[in-house]
Amino acid sequence: MGFGGYAPQEPWEEWNPTAESVRPVRGRHRVHKKGGGGLARSSTVLGVGVIAAVGAGGIATAQGGKPPVSIAMPDMSAVTDSLPDAKSLPGVGAFMSDDAPEEPTAVAAAAPLSSAGVSAADAEQGTTGAGEALRARIMQQAENQQQQADDAVRRAAEDAAVRKAAEEAQAQQAEAKAEAKAKAAEEKRRKEAAERKKAEAERLAKLARSYTLPTSSYTLTSHFGDAGSMWSSGQHTGLDFAAPTGTPLKAVHTGTVKEAGWAGAYGYRTILELDDGTEIWYCHQSSLSVSAGQKVSTGDVIGRVGATGNVTGPHLHMEVHTSGGANIDPLGWLQGKGLNP
Repeated sequence: MGFGGYAPQEPWEEWNPTAESVRPVRGRHRVHKKGGGGLARSSTVLGVGVIAAVGAGGIATAQGGKPPVSIAMPDMSAVTDSLPDAKSLPGVGAFMSDDAPEEPTAVAAAAPLSSAGVSAADAEQGTTGAGEALRARIMQQAENQQQQADDAVRRAAEDAAVRKAAEEAQAQQAEAKAEAKAKAAEEKRRKEAAERKKAEAERLAKLARSYTLPTSSYTLTSHFGDAGSMWSSGQHTGLDFAAPTGTPLKAVHTGTVKEAGWAGAYGYRTILELDDGTEIWYCHQSSLSVSAGQKVSTGDVIGRVGATGNVTGPHLHMEVHTSGGANIDPLGWLQGKGLNP
């Protein structure tokens, strides 16, 4: 079709601007994706096409030196009068606004990123990647957890040390108390032992005043329990006081003469019964000075040393029998009365 004639109008089609067909000026305008009247959009496009055609014809005329070509333009007044104001068109008014360009709205971020997934704080520390930033944060968290664990271990160790010190102090106090108690108990024991010893000494002293040795000027020759063939039982049954014949024999304590006379292997024998039933036997006497049933006191002469019966020389054979009839060691019995032959 040439520019000189007017081609019949083709049917109008509705034009819907999209983000791809209408690109906003970067940083200055925004595209409003809203629907508008189809007639308004088509009329605007038609007007733009007419202007472009006129411009193109003028350029061709100027370049070719040809006479101007008349162009028949249809009367568009009826159409243009019905067109709406361009500024009122959706998506177009923003392009033709006389207002100052709208500044983009800045959205504040909680942690601005200098790169994908990297905060400003990470960037300051030299972190350049999201993975590295995540790794750094994980390492920091692990370090914090380790520090908390170390602090817990340290506190536990300190608590254990405090408890141990308290236990040691308590143990030392308990040990000191035990030592003091043991020392007091030992002191008490020694004191009681000393008191008992003193009391025993006083008792023995008192007994010694009421008891006496059976003779004097003697030598102990045979002890209780000595073994030998000279004794029928195979053992010595008393304590021998070797002394010259005629040496006086005394009552060791107050008592009653139970027997006085000949007793075979014992020779002349006197049995003195004490108040508790204990019997004192005086054997091998050369003579008797008391008779059965007679009361005697401590130190009274009851006979004389001799060598009658089964003997090898003059001596006093002394035996001690309990009230139950047991034969006991005369030396121990005398010592129990405070006497030391």
